[in-house]
Amino acid sequence: MSCDYFALAAPGVRTLQPYQPGKPESELRREYGLSDIVKLASNENPLGPSPKGLAAARDALSDIARYPDGNGFNLKVALSQRLNVPMAALTLGNGSNDVLELVARAFLTTEYEAIFSEHAFAVYPIVTQAIGATARVAKANPPDHAMPYGHDLAAMRALVNDRTRVVFVANPNNPTGTWLKTSELEAFLTAIPKQVIVVIDEAYFEYVEPELDCPDALHWLGHFPNLVVTRTFSKAYGLAGLRVGYAVSDPQVADLLNRVREPFNVNSLALAAATAALGDLDHLERGKAANRAGMRQLQETCRQFGLTWLPSAGNFLCVDLGHRAGRDVFVELLKRGVIARPVDNYGLPHHLRISIGVEAENARLIDALADVLKP
Repeated sequence: MSCDYFALAAPGVRTLQPYQPGKPESELRREYGLSDIVKLASNENPLGPSPKGLAAARDALSDIARYPDGNGFNLKVALSQRLNVPMAALTLGNGSNDVLELVARAFLTTEYEAIFSEHAFAVYPIVTQAIGATARVAKANPPDHAMPYGHDLAAMRALVNDRTRVVFVANPNNPTGTWLKTSELEAFLTAIPKQVIVVIDEAYFEYVEPELDCPDALHWLGHFPNLVVTRTFSKAYGLAGLRVGYAVSDPQVADLLNRVREPFNVNSLALAAATAALGDLDHLERGKAANRAGMRQLQETCRQFGLTWLPSAGNFLCVDLGHRAGRDVFVELLKRGVIARPVDNYGLPHHLRISIGVEAENARLIDALADVLKP
């Protein structure tokens, strides 16, 4: 007799929609028989990983018969020194997605609620629903706002009640690229009750330019013990394939996160590569310079095509295609060997998120986009 395993699953899991990653190049090769492909879909570093990080990963290969350091001591030492935080404040994760889930596992239950914004990172509703907690989604800024579709902190604050346990804030936000400024985010933290954990997701922090007034939330850790700041090595450090991220929080909060963390959740190669990459400031600066140049290149192209875009403090641009459906343009670009990212699943059906590549990759995108958009 067969069994209905779907009915056996937890209620939140039965209705859960899995995370949809950017289309991999291998899949495009299979579908269209293409070999010359440019991937600008997943906000990866087009310069690749730090040479020092690569060398460290290769050196670590000889010891992969051993379990990794479950505490990640060397990486924590490096992070502690770089960020000027105690080691006891650090929680390492299999990418920053992992530490976001750790927050949900440590502080959410079916009795509690999590708050996040419309058009925010897809992992927030996934980890909330998987736990069985209730998601409260705040309306985002209107399209005519200075930060269109970005977080409306007043709307988020209005949803806080006695059942609220976690608030997720992406700064800068993915997929819009919008950001919250120092004074408004600090005022928001001040207004949130101390029993509510506020996660500020800074996955794109390294790309933020100083003139944008997008704050470094680590500076507030001493004032707000309910604050958790998450970051990753997947973006600016170019280690997306190794999956390593981290959270910084009050040591008492970090202790709780580490209690629910899976043993050996960061592998040996990732630990070694991240530790070395953290010290390769030259590579980091080259990546930031390439991002600035590529951002200008893509914005100028949008002007020429009569397209607008959302303000972005990250390494991507969310382009408004007007009356065109973003997914239709995405498919047409695929046929031309260019992978971008439709964001209709984020409630933005007429936008396309485009990662910033190196000059030649951006040029390929520009040529393909011109072909797709021609009358």
